[in-house]
Amino acid sequence: MSQPPPILRPARPDDAQVLGALAAQVFLDTYATAGIRPALVREVQQAFGSQAMAALVARAIGGLWVAEHQEHLLGFVQFAPGARHAVVDAWAGDRAVLPTAEIERLYVLRHFQGQGLGKALMAAAAGQARHAGCTRLWLTAWVGNAHARAWYGRQGWRDIGATPHCFEGESFENRVLVKDA
Repeated sequence: MSQPPPILRPARPDDAQVLGALAAQVFLDTYATAGIRPALVREVQQAFGSQAMAALVARAIGGLWVAEHQEHLLGFVQFAPGARHAVVDAWAGDRAVLPTAEIERLYVLRHFQGQGLGKALMAAAAGQARHAGCTRLWLTAWVGNAHARAWYGRQGWRDIGATPHCFEGESFENRVLVKDA
């Protein structure tokens, strides 16, 4: 007997604690490639602690969707219709006046990658962005995350330039990627 597929739904306030743990795990799997150091721990605690995640869920109503299977969260997409980025605007030129949406995070637990969850979550975000009048999606991906950057490339995202991500006095190169909504 096969199991039912995961469901996609908007995040609810009672998801905040589980979303924080999921995000911390994916973040550390992605960025702690040389091990865990204090700066990474502080970043995880600040970005994914209980209070931060509760605030995120509260303000991101409609902009935060989860993939759930039998009451277990497997991944999420966080997006912001109307968000802009200077690299995207410069690349778009005259089309920069068209509304865009940022994919702020697409996190899927490692054990559930390769099962179509990322595609499904991105489709949900794109649908919501189109509903909000956005014609283009954009995101940033860490240059050191070759796995994600290759996946985005296979999904039709175009690399249009670099932008830094800075925390605790360190700067990390991210690539800016775009795709039509």
